[in-house]
Amino acid sequence: MASASLAFPSLQPKFQSPRRSSPRPSTRRIIPCTISASVSETPPVSVQPVVPPEPTKLPIRKVPGGYGLPFIGPIIDRLDYFYKQGREEFFKSRIQKYQSTVFRVNMPPGPFIASDSRVVAILDGKSFPVLFDVTKVEKKDVFTGTYMPSTELTGGYRVLSYLDPSEPSHGKLKRLLFFLLKSRRDHVIPEFHSSYAELFGGLENELATKGKAAFGDASDQAAFNFLARALYGANPAETKLGLNGPKLVQKWVLFQLAPLLALGLPVALEELLIHTVRLPSFLIKADYKILYDFFYESSGFVLDEAERLGVSRDEACHNLLFATCFNSFGGMKFFFPSMIKLIGRAGVKLHTQLGQEIRSVIRSNGGKVTMAAMEQMPLMKSVVYESLRIEPPVALQYGRAKRDLIIESHDAAFKVKEGEMIFGYQPFATKDPKIFDRAEEFVPDRFVGDGERLLSHVLWSNGPETEASTVENKQCAGKDFVVLVSRLLVVELFLRYDSFEIEIGTSALGASITLTSLQRATF
Repeated sequence: MASASLAFPSLQPKFQSPRRSSPRPSTRRIIPCTISASVSETPPVSVQPVVPPEPTKLPIRKVPGGYGLPFIGPIIDRLDYFYKQGREEFFKSRIQKYQSTVFRVNMPPGPFIASDSRVVAILDGKSFPVLFDVTKVEKKDVFTGTYMPSTELTGGYRVLSYLDPSEPSHGKLKRLLFFLLKSRRDHVIPEFHSSYAELFGGLENELATKGKAAFGDASDQAAFNFLARALYGANPAETKLGLNGPKLVQKWVLFQLAPLLALGLPVALEELLIHTVRLPSFLIKADYKILYDFFYESSGFVLDEAERLGVSRDEACHNLLFATCFNSFGGMKFFFPSMIKLIGRAGVKLHTQLGQEIRSVIRSNGGKVTMAAMEQMPLMKSVVYESLRIEPPVALQYGRAKRDLIIESHDAAFKVKEGEMIFGYQPFATKDPKIFDRAEEFVPDRFVGDGERLLSHVLWSNGPETEASTVENKQCAGKDFVVLVSRLLVVELFLRYDSFEIEIGTSALGASITLTSLQRATF
């Protein structure tokens, strides 16, 4: 069975973490399809058995909430979500209103971009995992929620993120990503060191001349350079792409995600320009072609494998571009500043502990940074997992009920009908106070020692941290890759510095970090 564990085996937990008493153990099971043979010219029909909703010991409650009047209700909820309340308060206020973490609500963008904005929201750690169970929910065209960006933005193809595992192309494309990760695994650590040594050197120079240094743009350039060098053996600066990769990617991603963002424009203008109509794809066509050409010219060995798997070189290239730029680069762009923010806020005590642990382990391993060495750094690993718990790179997740379901929260059970859209806001699930003590706090050593049992509730990768990505599920193909590069960032940081200080701002895609001090390593 292909999985990301083939690429990075040391990152797979070597245990199955038991759940606390409150969440019920997983009841996932594979529903076999009936396979029939026929000598007629009529194709055989695969019949799915009718599966009744699972029994529950909890009281069954009608899903509270509602959608309001057609057209008007979705717009009112959209205005609340973006402007009147903001995302966090939007959900909190409704939990309080309905006294339930499961309720009905409209999710943006609504009219005229999404034809149906109605969802059943699930906002606790017990109900949320139903979104990972592909025997219960369909993941076709729900990656961005109640609307799907135009396929003109991805070469005319529905790329892997929008495919359900039941679709034949899903398995082929996911195997292709596993092949890429496995083929280039030996380049990840050295190329990360090279790219981020450049980053930190540049930040030090900026600090020396200006007294402060913006982390965001420099980090984006380092991330893009690293991904291109590590995964494809190409240095963007030596190609026609030059140093324009991050800006082109951000512009392209904006065309896909604009309906879900608040950019800080005047409300009326923002509503009209990005929440009511789609940005026209032809405006980004030339920029996308530059990115496509770079990946096509750099990924020949992967495109050869794609043809062997039965995927055209063109479709494969668009998928490689999406996986690298949207999934990987986009994740690093959001998560790296968030992790720097959380570690920076934690202060000198944590910085000293991380420096001592990381440097002592590296010294005892001959001065080399390896995956095996990083496995000997429990605090560093915990810091990464805790950062993924507090601020997961992808906050919103969706799935459409394949059949009538019973969804359980901690306190009640709810009937969801076949075809209904189920929505989960992950930060509420991973900060569930019935699962995590001090759930809202950043606790650096939360997952050290006995705390590892809680890793099954770290869900950033579209699945529990204790499970593996496979061709049969929708867990992130690069799950172990993301954990690895996040660990590498912490290791590189504290090999170079004893401590650092930051100023924190906000942006449309997360935290905006400005470094005000970098104290070079002294021990």
